Amino acid sequence: MTDSFFFLLLLFAFSMLGVLLGTITGLVPGFHPNNVAFILLAITPMIVAGSPLLHALVPPDMVLVLVASIILAASVAHTFLSFIPAAFIGAPEGDTALALLPAHRLLLEGRAYEATVLSVIGSFGAVIFSFLFIIPFYLIFSSLHFYELLRGSMLYLLVGLSALLILTESFSERKAAYQAILLSSFVFILSGLFGYVILKMPVHAPFFLRSTMLFPALTGLFGLSTILFSLLYTPEIPEQRIEEPVLERGGIMKSVLSGSVFGTLVSVLPGITPAHATVMAMLARRTREPEQVIVTLSSVNTANVFFCLETLFLISRARSGATIAISRLVEVQAWERLIPPSALIYLLTAALIASPFSFFITRYVGKQFSLHFVKIPYRKMLSGIAIFLAVLVFLFTGALGLLVLLVGSCIGLIPIYFGVRRSNSMGVLLLPIIVMLWHI
Repeated sequence: MTDSFFFLLLLFAFSMLGVLLGTITGLVPGFHPNNVAFILLAITPMIVAGSPLLHALVPPDMVLVLVASIILAASVAHTFLSFIPAAFIGAPEGDTALALLPAHRLLLEGRAYEATVLSVIGSFGAVIFSFLFIIPFYLIFSSLHFYELLRGSMLYLLVGLSALLILTESFSERKAAYQAILLSSFVFILSGLFGYVILKMPVHAPFFLRSTMLFPALTGLFGLSTILFSLLYTPEIPEQRIEEPVLERGGIMKSVLSGSVFGTLVSVLPGITPAHATVMAMLARRTREPEQVIVTLSSVNTANVFFCLETLFLISRARSGATIAISRLVEVQAWERLIPPSALIYLLTAALIASPFSFFITRYVGKQFSLHFVKIPYRKMLSGIAIFLAVLVFLFTGALGLLVLLVGSCIGLIPIYFGVRRSNSMGVLLLPIIVMLWHI
């Protein structure tokens, strides 16, 4: 009993460390919890070997579960906090790219705090949905053999989803339908060719902080490109009002539900990102209201963390950097009975601990940003972030990574300038996967 109590205390402490790390990665554009995950993975042998006090309290295999809980808690916190740089700075990651336009619209209306509150409501709503849907998710996979059905038609599903996302550009209000489709097809194919090239590139990092070439590619496509565009077209930022959003309960619940449901797709289908899932959820909802887009996107991102973890234990497939790291730390026991394996229960507990703390931290930080943002020299801040991203890319991927960052930024500027959805740039992942499946 005492050992269990100590372990729960340690689980809480390690989860809170994960919240701290997720807060940092969420607020620093271009810094992702995947980087934290692989850094922790690299230093775990030192943690295990050099912690006699920890060994006295828990066995070595449970120490690995505690390290994994840091990674998962950081991933959950990141989905809450990463909305803030997307809203205030215009430097989203791939997962928050679609939030940029509606969040900036509210920022320019002096309603950035409202946007932050809507975002945390969407994320926390997804947490509730994810826990309520744990057993149904298991039953769908185990009883209906859902993944086996999908795997046989994965190629056609990915091609169909890519075509759907491109063709729905015809709904654009800014240009003719054929122009929007041609531009989105061009962005998809160009980013796909870019992805096909960079996935085969070696990484020569100057230090032990090694990543893959996807890090500079995604940072360029979705982060640095937005910062460069903002430097060229710096908007006038008004004073921000601290007001709670007026919520339509039915609309919010529909956005949370649709976002969470489509968020499960990201955990199952390779190459499908939260950005794609959000587009599909918004098409299902048939709404373009910025408030609903923000809630939906936040729900997709947070639900994705939970369902990627559950998918790891159901089909032994890691669909995110965090779950790849977790699979190398923890023995992934097959989830074959109604009650989840003990490791999964501990990790879900860590995510549950992280969620309410992330909710209140995000609200507080969003309020402080809203109160003081207009006093910050906007262009200097953007320039500083651009330099920071370049340094970060160099540390993780070396000089070749800087070249990938530059090319990715140039490609990322195309959809921003011509006004097509930036989710088309996720061809960087989708097209190589489609080509790979085609040759299997």
